[in-house]
Amino acid sequence: MEATPISSEAKDAGETSGVPRAILHLDMDAFYASVEQRDDPALRGRPVIVGGASRRGVVLAASYEVRPFGVRSAMPMARALRLAPDAVVVRPRPEAYAAASARVFEILESVTPLVEPLSLDEAFLDVTACRKLFGTPAEIAARLRRRIADELRLPASAGIADAKLVAKIASDLAKPNGQLEVPPGGGAAFLAPLPVSRLWGVGPKSAKQLAALGFETVGQLAAQDPAYLERRLGPGGRDLWEQARAIDPRPVVPDAEAKSIGAEETFDDDLRGAEALLPHVHAQALRVAHRLRRAGLRARTVQLKLKRADFTLVTRRTTLDAPTDDGQRIYREAAALLAREPAIPTRLTGVSAQGLVRAEAPQLGLFAPPPAPRAALNRALDAIADRFGQGAVTTADVARAEQAPDEATRTARLRTARDPGSSAPSRPARRSPPR
Repeated sequence: MEATPISSEAKDAGETSGVPRAILHLDMDAFYASVEQRDDPALRGRPVIVGGASRRGVVLAASYEVRPFGVRSAMPMARALRLAPDAVVVRPRPEAYAAASARVFEILESVTPLVEPLSLDEAFLDVTACRKLFGTPAEIAARLRRRIADELRLPASAGIADAKLVAKIASDLAKPNGQLEVPPGGGAAFLAPLPVSRLWGVGPKSAKQLAALGFETVGQLAAQDPAYLERRLGPGGRDLWEQARAIDPRPVVPDAEAKSIGAEETFDDDLRGAEALLPHVHAQALRVAHRLRRAGLRARTVQLKLKRADFTLVTRRTTLDAPTDDGQRIYREAAALLAREPAIPTRLTGVSAQGLVRAEAPQLGLFAPPPAPRAALNRALDAIADRFGQGAVTTADVARAEQAPDEATRTARLRTARDPGSSAPSRPARRSPPR
């Protein structure tokens, strides 16, 4: 039996109804740390760091009580403890976070099926068509946050806007435990006074580069000729200009409707060469495969995305002889693509699965062939991930990269991959220490 191509993705509700889009970005506040403080009253009000006990590890989450000391997620643990020597370090409990995340998404999906997960604790929602049932977008956001607080005893923040980019930044500014609404058409004015570091993909190094060109605020970028930005910054210049003007027509796309599924990471410090990049590519491939299997999809095409230090964007694709949802197969294809590229400084890597088709249903009956060993292994890994959280079981190279003491602070967001040929492009949701 041949796999069946998936149907075209649902049209955006705002486009079909003629009313402004209403996009929510809901983000749990210091999610892992908040779960720990909820479950252990002795931790409430104290500076809490969630991470491995070893000083070689990294900070997975930092409570708001420890953030005034400068501690942030993805920071090397040794540095965090120098900044906050009296902080309480708590070992992560992936099973608790996965259980809380599942309940959060049940609450979100009680309002709309148009929920696009970015990670365990973050999602976009399109509530354009929900107003008659649940009220204004602000009322819907407040309702969701109130249910999460009442039922899970966890804080969440929300941004409301007519574009994903603006909603994401609004939720960041609303933290902790708040919400911020940007009126339809007001995105550019809202963004104008903010520092350029608020834009997705702009880290400390990029912000310095932009400041040297005279761009310190988003409004200064928006006022510039995009052709000039392309000349100075490469193809990424126009992307920054569009962000600055709040030009972001991307729809909210649940995984099951996506035309591509991907993961990518932006590094604050550029990495060079396959040895440095491959662990990140491997982790991205495994996350993509997990999302494919969860959505009941397989991919005919694997794409590798590289953003160089000068913002030059490189994409390479390969088409498979048969669709796959296997992370190791996706990784091998992406690694082969990377091996052909020169070892020059790179600020972002991404892996995406494209040409998606529905996975074949398993054959039933007395004489059905046994499942392939790789398929059985993937089912076991998925069961572990669903119960204990993504990353509970991983490969040695990924584990070493995640625990390297001098690893560049990075941001990784599950996302629907940006594809020039897709109607659902996506930028990485960059988390400034918040995608």
